[in-house]
Order: sequence, then C-alpha cells, then structure tokens
Amino acid sequence: MDFKDFHLGKLIKKLVDENDIDSLRISKFLRCSELDIQRMYEAKSLNTEVLLRWSKLLDYDFFRLYSQHLILFSPRVKNQDSSLKLTQRSNLPQFKKNIYTRQVIDFILEEIASGTKTRKEIMEDYNIPKATLYRWVNKYGSKIDE
Repeated sequence: MDFKDFHLGKLIKKLVDENDIDSLRISKFLRCSELDIQRMYEAKSLNTEVLLRWSKLLDYDFFRLYSQHLILFSPRVKNQDSSLKLTQRSNLPQFKKNIYTRQVIDFILEEIASGTKTRKEIMEDYNIPKATLYRWVNKYGSKIDE
C-alpha cells in the first residue's frame, strides 16, 4: 500500500468487489444514482460526509489512510515549544501523532527489505526513533535480510 499517493475511488471499488456488494444497495445507502457511484470510483478523493458513509457501508476506516499519510509524510515540528503553545490554545481534541498501525510498520519494513530506503533514511524521512525502528525489525522483520 502506497500511503503517499493513493486513489481512494479505486480502493473503494476494490473493497466493494471483494465484498460483492450490490450496486442497488450502495445507491440506497448513499442516496445517490449508480452514475454517481461510478464517478466516486473514478475520484481520487471524496467529500468527508460521503467518505464516512462509505466507511460505514464497507466497515472500513478510509480516514485511516489519511492519518497514516500524516504520520509518515507531515513535516517535522522544529521547535517543541511552539508546538506546545499551539496545542494549549486549541479547544479541538488532541491526538498523538506517533501511533503506528501494523500497515505502516509493514510499509516501512517493506521499504527496507526492498532496498528502497535504508534504516537511516527511514529514521530521517519519517522521524521514527532508532529504538522504535530496530524494535520493529526484531519483532516483525523476518523478511529483512540483516
């Protein structure tokens, strides 16, 4: 799975096909025409309300794809003090950034295994601590040649 550049419509279509869901059921649930559904399959991104309905229908958290993108590809905060000030001012819910799912771990380990990136590049590009990366390699990295 490429968390940097994914096509949401194709992923939805794939999940619909895997679950063999009838287009009539989809159109009733989403309250739209079959032509609208086809357009959604072709769309790279969707409105959040529509995406929420797809997530409920297919019992899959499509928003997690965007969360994983943020974890892997958002810019680093250079000054911890400024980030703390921003968090203290907001009344919005605060979430931990570094909650890695198994898919993200597999993605990173695959990059190492395929030679796409070195361990050092992974630590620098994704801001993953050395101890965390080595723990993943020891725990999940059976396919990585040491």
